[in-house]
Amino acid sequence: RTPIPELRSRRLRRVVCLYRERSSGRPVAIKHISVQQMSREEREQSLNEARVLAMLHHPNIVACHHSFLEDDQSLAIVMEYAPGGTLHDYLRRRGQAPLPEQQVLSFLGQIVLALEHVHSRQILHRDLKSQNLLLDRHRALVKVGDFGISKVLSSRSKAHSLVGTPNNISPEICVGKPYNQKSDIWALGCVLYELLTLRNPFEGSSVGDVLMKVMRGSYASPGDSCPAGPRRLLGRLLQREPSLRPSARQLLAHPVLLPTVARLALSAGALSPGARPWEASCPDSERPATARQ
Repeated sequence: RTPIPELRSRRLRRVVCLYRERSSGRPVAIKHISVQQMSREEREQSLNEARVLAMLHHPNIVACHHSFLEDDQSLAIVMEYAPGGTLHDYLRRRGQAPLPEQQVLSFLGQIVLALEHVHSRQILHRDLKSQNLLLDRHRALVKVGDFGISKVLSSRSKAHSLVGTPNNISPEICVGKPYNQKSDIWALGCVLYELLTLRNPFEGSSVGDVLMKVMRGSYASPGDSCPAGPRRLLGRLLQREPSLRPSARQLLAHPVLLPTVARLALSAGALSPGARPWEASCPDSERPATARQ
């Protein structure tokens, strides 16, 4: 086995190691989570990740092969290995070199496809960020991972607990309001901003400073040098009012994303059953001219 240093976390007493499965010969990542000294909340968070991952099967979500307890002292989650590392590290290594527009749209489209799959099952990720997005060897395929604090909702219900990473949490979470899938859409907007500018939209000298900027929806414009299409999408994702943000399914139909999504879906079978983005509701002002009646 080989430890994967960037996937260590002392806070959750976990370490991820790379193994090769004897039966198949494929490389797998096994997350070993020590549960012996955990609080009840931490233990539930670890077990929750295994439960949620087992419910999700999608080309843009890190696959969970199985999980098991090791001598009642640690939980082992056997997962798909993503050799390209995290999107966060990939962007940091680029320095000041912006991503080409098509690469931005490809990454964004894949994340939206994953979110549509997750949200259609009434699951919230609640910690979507570039550190939890993993890449394949060629840095072309992106997969959503780390469902440790995700939540399964009953139909039309909302979550209430304060969770997530300060830079990416939504305004409604900041002020303690109930929230739903639209909170993940806000976090998606933060990821898109990072894809366009290589930095987070909400940064500050303290957590309080960051949260104030989030509540005001105050972030620097990505600049006129950024492609117009993704900039238009960004404005919709980072709406302070949740009802003004599109759903993941509506995003699949957005004219900026639709060509990319159609190509990705046809090549990888990435759409959820019943998801037909070309038929999803989309504001008339944003429909392609050929789609207007």
